[in-house]
Amino acid sequence: MKNRVVVALFVAVVLALPVFAQQTGSTTLDQTAASQPAQTAQTVGATGKQPLQAETHEGFWGKVNPFARKKYVQRQTQPIRDRINELDELTAGNTKMIKDVDGRAQQGIQLASAKANEADQHAIDAGNKAQMAQQTATQASTRLTTVEQVVGNIDQYKAATQTEIRFRPGQSVLSQNAKTALDDMATPLKSQRGYIIEVQGFSSGHGQTAIATSQKMADSVVRYLVLNHDIPVYRIYVVGMGNAPVPSANADDQAKTKRTSGGRVEISLLKNDLEQLASTSTTPDQAPAK
Repeated sequence: MKNRVVVALFVAVVLALPVFAQQTGSTTLDQTAASQPAQTAQTVGATGKQPLQAETHEGFWGKVNPFARKKYVQRQTQPIRDRINELDELTAGNTKMIKDVDGRAQQGIQLASAKANEADQHAIDAGNKAQMAQQTATQASTRLTTVEQVVGNIDQYKAATQTEIRFRPGQSVLSQNAKTALDDMATPLKSQRGYIIEVQGFSSGHGQTAIATSQKMADSVVRYLVLNHDIPVYRIYVVGMGNAPVPSANADDQAKTKRTSGGRVEISLLKNDLEQLASTSTTPDQAPAK
């Protein structure tokens, strides 16, 4: 009977020792943590908290407690799990932030590239417009020079062609050869500007009779040009010269003159620079730049 009591007491002591050791270790750990002052010089982790402190008190069983309860193990590992969860949340937040920053950076780069391309296109357009404006200014300057030259020479006519019509004595009717010569001279004038026609009649004889005869021959030429070729009358200058002396065609004998033998009419076509001005105004490259 006494042996049974002794054995029971021994077993009760053995079972109570782990509980006592566990409670003693927890109490010692709490007292140690409360007694230590806050160390401000410790390194702060990524979560903004102090690193987890390893348990320095080993307890009754040392580093390994073979009789640790489940709650004790959970209480010891809970700070680690909490810290891991915080790190996972922090990592996820940083990853999202990095993606957002990268997305905004890509959008900014694309927008800057588009703006640069647009600026390049505007620069090219501006260069083209400047070049066209320069061409227009050059053309305008050239045309202005031409106009100034034409205006300066507006009353200066130069001989272009000269035609002579012969008449039989005492007649003022145009022959077929005379009409053909007038056609050859007047046909190209329908599309031309800046010209005048000088018609001078010459006749043999003396005095007013010769002047009247020469005037009739000159009038027949003018009548043919006006009726058959629509030459404006204001472009024709006609005069009956009679038997006026005509300067010699020989350059070495300019002092000598000769009298007209028979009837004839001299038609001289004179032009100024208005035709040149009209041709430059219709040139295709004179179109205004858009």
